Amino acid sequence: MDAAGARRKDLPAPGARDDAELAPAERKRFAALKKDVRTVAGDQVRRLEEAMISQRSWTAQEFDQLFVGHPLLWHLVRRLVWLSETDGTVTAFRVTEDRTLADVRDEAFALPATASVRLAHPLLLGDVLADWSELFADFEILQPFRQLGRPVYALTDEERAGHRLTRFENGPVLPTPRLVGMERRGWRRGEPQDNGVEQWLSRRVGPDLYVVIAPEDGIAVGMFDSYPEQRVETVWLDRRPGDYWTHDRTFPTFAELDPVIASEVIADLTELTTL
Repeated sequence: MDAAGARRKDLPAPGARDDAELAPAERKRFAALKKDVRTVAGDQVRRLEEAMISQRSWTAQEFDQLFVGHPLLWHLVRRLVWLSETDGTVTAFRVTEDRTLADVRDEAFALPATASVRLAHPLLLGDVLADWSELFADFEILQPFRQLGRPVYALTDEERAGHRLTRFENGPVLPTPRLVGMERRGWRRGEPQDNGVEQWLSRRVGPDLYVVIAPEDGIAVGMFDSYPEQRVETVWLDRRPGDYWTHDRTFPTFAELDPVIASEVIADLTELTTL
């Protein structure tokens, strides 16, 4: 800040009365610090989004120390909606500009000492999702990642009772690099099989639970142009990644999947197969 308390975007250029060695060195150090902060912030944004998806939680004390009290993270934390849960009562709240807490009516909220805290996936906000979206729009709060405006999906009763997601099977012809791009969303390509072809992609969705995608031709390692386009042939839930057509085994059902994880998986597959 300057002498009047106004926030500056950068350090002022060294003047004639500044130390000829120290002033340029500090300006250079500040520029390096800004670069480091941008890198750290990007990493933390990804970690927070993953925490929302996996429904990781913290104690009230950890939330206060690690998030609200953190000199960098709190700038991200105050642009998100959080959930407090204690004795079966769940309350959505946000961190305000003065580091106090407020509910959807913008009234003060006291976080119980025994509460667990997690990021609110929009699927869990129910009827108050629209109210939170309106509040953030009114206050012009820009979120670090898509939270309130995130698409929400659900399994059908038939899908929950089974182990296949046939709605995504044998759909449009997709460029193979688009399948490879699923790695950016947490999917992993399988071990190369015959002729160095990776025949499935998988995403871990729980302890010993994986959603697996089998493209009709597979991904040739280092030679995507071998099969430049293909359809998704099979999508299923399994105890391990691998070939769907292995015999003499049973499959878990999608009823075992957490609704938030199910929504995220369907979002991934919808984006993959929508042209």
